[in-house]
Amino acid sequence: MKALTFWFDPISPYAHLAFHQLPQALQGLSYSVTYRPVLFAGLLKHWGQLGPAEIQPKREWTYRQVRWSAHRLGIKLDLPAEHPFNSLPLLRLLLACAEPGDTPNRWVCERVLAHVWESGGTSAVDPERLHLLRELLQPVQDPDGDAVKLALREATDEAVAKGVFGVPTVVVDGRAFWGLDGLEMLAEYLRGAGWFDSGQWEQAAAARAGVVRR
Repeated sequence: MKALTFWFDPISPYAHLAFHQLPQALQGLSYSVTYRPVLFAGLLKHWGQLGPAEIQPKREWTYRQVRWSAHRLGIKLDLPAEHPFNSLPLLRLLLACAEPGDTPNRWVCERVLAHVWESGGTSAVDPERLHLLRELLQPVQDPDGDAVKLALREATDEAVAKGVFGVPTVVVDGRAFWGLDGLEMLAEYLRGAGWFDSGQWEQAAAARAGVVRR
């Protein structure tokens, strides 16, 4: 059985889609999944990137593409009233729903993602809605406590150390598979496709940059 780590931030519509598509993409394979909340904004800051919603033409394409993907896959997806938004309250709530040092279970992750992406277009950070979500999930730690805040910072640092630059990313055997469209590649790896042990994985990453923009 392969141990997978699913790094995600509920701010990402692709995280919502990949979360729901993962069981179908990996059907028939033996694996376990650990769900790891991570601050996407922290990843962007570390790697010097803008989020897709911060570049206007890319923002428009992203929303169209995720709506189309949701339609094609049969996954419910409503764009929230504001996007991007501050996902820190949701990330901390996710971590607070697990014992210290543990990770949230799939049901908790599903409820938080649904809060954002199956909301009928309401705000993901509306105080009343956040209060109701907290009441539903009944966290075992204080989401606003120092221990949870530290755990999120440490998780983000750990993700960076593993080369995670975006969400969702699934890491297995030290290999990172990014995005909804990375699930097919992940499934092939888990099935033992020979390409991954042929040296192609390493060779593809060895391409030298001819120009570096500052």
